[in-house]
Amino acid sequence: MSRPSRALPAQPAPAAAARALRRAARFVRRALPLCRAHTVEFFTRGLWQRLVAPRPDAVLEALRAAGPLARPLAEGSGAAAAPCDDDIFSSAFCEKSEKLIDVHLFALAAKYYSLSNLGVCTPLEDVLEALKGDSEGATGIKPDEFMNNKKSHEVQVMSELVDSIANYCGIKQVIDIGSGKGYLSSFLSMQYNLKVYGIDSSISNTNGARERNRKLKKHWRAYQSRGKESLKSQSLEMANDRPVENEINCKTINEELLNNANSLQNQGQVIIQDLLPSCGFTEMATLQTNTETEADLVTGTQSHETKLSEEDLAVLNVLPVDAVEDFSLSHCNCGELCEEEEVQRKMTSLKTKARKSSESNLYFPLTSCITAETELNDIITDLEDCMMVGLHTCGDLAANTLRIFTAKPEIKAVCSVGCCYHLLSEQFENQEECHNQVWGFPMCQYLKDKGWCCGRNARMSACLLPTESLFYRAVLQVIVEEIYGVTKSDRHVGKTFSKSSSFIDYVRRSLKKLELDDSKLPDSCIMDYYEKYKHRMNELEAFNMLKVVLAPCIEVLILLDRLCYLKEQENIAWSGLVKLFDPVKSPRCYAVIALKNQLCS
Repeated sequence: MSRPSRALPAQPAPAAAARALRRAARFVRRALPLCRAHTVEFFTRGLWQRLVAPRPDAVLEALRAAGPLARPLAEGSGAAAAPCDDDIFSSAFCEKSEKLIDVHLFALAAKYYSLSNLGVCTPLEDVLEALKGDSEGATGIKPDEFMNNKKSHEVQVMSELVDSIANYCGIKQVIDIGSGKGYLSSFLSMQYNLKVYGIDSSISNTNGARERNRKLKKHWRAYQSRGKESLKSQSLEMANDRPVENEINCKTINEELLNNANSLQNQGQVIIQDLLPSCGFTEMATLQTNTETEADLVTGTQSHETKLSEEDLAVLNVLPVDAVEDFSLSHCNCGELCEEEEVQRKMTSLKTKARKSSESNLYFPLTSCITAETELNDIITDLEDCMMVGLHTCGDLAANTLRIFTAKPEIKAVCSVGCCYHLLSEQFENQEECHNQVWGFPMCQYLKDKGWCCGRNARMSACLLPTESLFYRAVLQVIVEEIYGVTKSDRHVGKTFSKSSSFIDYVRRSLKKLELDDSKLPDSCIMDYYEKYKHRMNELEAFNMLKVVLAPCIEVLILLDRLCYLKEQENIAWSGLVKLFDPVKSPRCYAVIALKNQLCS
């Protein structure tokens, strides 16, 4: 595998990544009682009284004043505005009771320990610039034509990065772990001509991805057809505007074509020359050929050349550079073929090559459950030097992707965006020891040595639900415990709130799901509970907002754990965290990226 001599962007040193992890972990540890609290138990366990000292309205006011967390630290006032000592943030919590006592300082701390403020992220622009050098990115079909806005944004940004990494490493095979519906895999294959294996544990996802890819290819061919129709329409309009005499014969045309050939003989262009109306056919297309310098397209300022529309060029650029046979005009035997036949021959070749190129775009949806011990050779028989990618891989799958990457010599790079942190398995969450299990968290040695555990409720902190929904569930828990004596249940209420017309309806639907008899509970009794707690709804709102403010800090801990794990490996040339997506469109927006040493085998 040869790699360009271009230097990759600066990466956080192992010591810097470890230092950022220790600092974030110290703050999160102080906030863990708040993080681990479950809003279902808000009233039954008296969580506000146990964990928060200020009044609910004071908490909400302080969080709103923080923006939340949008205001730069330097804009604040006092010693806490731009803290340089991590000890300052410890005073947000009472040392003895562990209660939150300073909400403003708490909000500043959450901002302070964000990824952007810790200085451990590498800008996407720097990565792309280093990987691409002076080469131009591919243009072609936009994914928003067949995806929603969120998925289109994610696929377009990530596919460009993946293609740049693949080119930098000199590889053509990509393995998409947790490929789901196959959006990223299909686009990488069709847009960038990469050979992609999409692996998902769900057979329904695999079948759906295969069918979706078939429809996408059909969409692609239709896109090409629209481009050709646009091309023909433009050429006809140009022909109608020309003052051409009908008496022009093929001999005159031959002379003109030969003159053009002399001027274009040494250019790496594919030109299908306009023919005049007397021949009854007018087509022109200018395509890039497979030359080292990728010569510029003819601008159409000479003779009878015309420009392609942006849509036409976008369609043609989707094709690989060798998709069209090189028909240099210097090789045309204009004496043997009339111009109409010549153009027809070239257009037929173009269509054939385009069809073959479309069919050769390789995307293989596969069904398999990926673990840290998975042998990719058992799934992919023609495994070669490749890279692994994952777009919003759930739970342990993101961690296992990194473990497979470090263990398998064939995998030269990885680009992984994780999600669903609440599904992560934690080594120290349960007291029962499972010596042979591979855990999703922690991965790095520092957090392992500390026996670090976030807990599922902390990892769920990012789930912002409507306050009324949380209130309904918390009051329901009071009813279940006081009326039915049930404190724990394996059954779940689920999305009952969205289907309920009132609190009474919600309670009765929920009791049925919990397999509890609601006949002994009159409506008046249900409403008594509602009236008893409704004045405390603002407590629940403020409490939930505190957990939401902490959510990015939990994500920081998980992502830095993965980065530090990569920094511990000896065969990694470059590793970093990169913010790929607009967090408004895609909240899980950070990618863990790594490339192996060039000489690793």
